[in-house]
Amino acid sequence: MAIKHNQMIPHNHFRKDWQRYVRVHFDQPGKKKSRRTARAAKAAKTGAKPVDRLRPVVRCPTVKYNRRSRVGRGFSLQELKAADISKRYAPTVGIAVDHRRKNLSEEGLNANVERLKEYQSRLVVRPSRAQKRRAEGKEKK
Repeated sequence: MAIKHNQMIPHNHFRKDWQRYVRVHFDQPGKKKSRRTARAAKAAKTGAKPVDRLRPVVRCPTVKYNRRSRVGRGFSLQELKAADISKRYAPTVGIAVDHRRKNLSEEGLNANVERLKEYQSRLVVRPSRAQKRRAEGKEKK
């Protein structure tokens, strides 16, 4: 038989020093604020980064939806080649690649190539630590 309602707890052998085992979070609002300011400071220091990868604009399949455009999985290799971007370099700068996609229309290809070129014009690539070390090594020699 289960105990129901607000009854007395039988045989209550509680520990005497129970305050040691209780954790309160009165600092929660302050911690939230400090985390947020730390994130903002880090973002300001490192510069703005895209939140998600760049994806192509594609037409929806089937007669019912083919008037709509949506965001696709990744750019085709043909689009990357037209924009002069290698398929190995693209993912490192935040461009999604889908090697299975084929371009069926010239308009779609041109639209996505323009999208890639515009992204490249706004892209700021900082040298990695390894590249900095190589540059320093060349200067010393």
